[in-house]
Amino acid sequence: MREVVFRVLAERPGHLEAQAESLPIRITAPTLEELQHEAREALIQYMGPAHCAYRVRVRRDPGAAVSSIRPVGRPAVLCR
Repeated sequence: MREVVFRVLAERPGHLEAQAESLPIRITAPTLEELQHEAREALIQYMGPAHCAYRVRVRRDPGAAVSSIRPVGRPAVLCR
């Protein structure tokens, strides 16, 4: 099975942007989970039925993208 790696280029609260390393595909999404879904959808649209032979990976380079993403909502309480 082959693999298409999407590298996160921009990271802001509510906005992630990624580019495929080996294909001319660029995607955006509000969360990392939705970015993975959008990557798969873009691959299906780009490759058609051949998309089944590819695995999609999303990579974030530590320190390369702006790491200003914070959890939405109240912080979890670990102990009381």
